[in-house]
Parts: sequence; structure tokens; C-alpha cells
Amino acid sequence: MADVKKTVDAAAEVKATEKAAEKKVAEKKAPAAKKAAASKKTAAKKAAAPKKAAAPKKAAAPKKAAAPKKTAAKKAAENVFVEYRGKQITSADLIAKAKKFSGVKSPKVVNVYVKAEENKVYYVVDDNAGSFDLV
Repeated sequence: MADVKKTVDAAAEVKATEKAAEKKVAEKKAPAAKKAAASKKTAAKKAAAPKKAAAPKKAAAPKKAAAPKKTAAKKAAENVFVEYRGKQITSADLIAKAKKFSGVKSPKVVNVYVKAEENKVYYVVDDNAGSFDLV
């Protein structure tokens, strides 16, 4: 049971670190947003200035043919398998089990920890911690 507490504490530390990183990113974005707002005000003032007589328009240049659309490269399939005592389970299965056992219908954060030597899987789903047998 002490191992579960350590795992939950470690997960809480990771979460706190992630939140601190998000705050730093938000702080960096704030000055950029202020600059953007200032430039919009300047642009609005310029637009409000009286316009001079429009110069005669030149004949429109012929439009170029649209460039062919680039297709996004397909992402390679990625799978992680855990093998223990002659059995195999995928990481997706472990995550699905953690969601099921936690009882959270649409979780925001799912952390799964595998301790094969103990035949246990520990999870933290939106601050709900628990465990189940690996195989």
C-alpha cells in the first residue's frame, strides 16, 4: 500500500511540474497578446484617417492555377507491449482498464505505472488512484 502512496505522490509531483510549465508558457504569451492588441488599435486609427483619391486600377493579372494540395504524411502505427509470465498486453489495453476501474467517464489525465515484478498496474485518472493485477 505504501507503494501506491509513493506512486500517487510521484504522479502529483509530475502534475505540479506540468502546471508550472503551463503557467510559464501563459506568461510568455501574455506580452505577445498585448502587442497584438496595440497593433490592432494602431491599424484602426490609420483606417479612420481620411483616404486620398484612389489611383486608377490596373488590369488584373491572370490568376495562377491552384497548387495541388499536399497530403499529410500518414503517421506510423505505434504500439507498446508489456510481456510478463508468458502473457502480453498493450499499453492501450492498460489505459482502457485504468479508465474502466476508475469510474471516470471522460478523463482529462490518465497516468499508468506498470510494476511487473509485483504483477501490478497502478493508475491515476483525474486524481483518482488505484491498481489492478497485470495479468
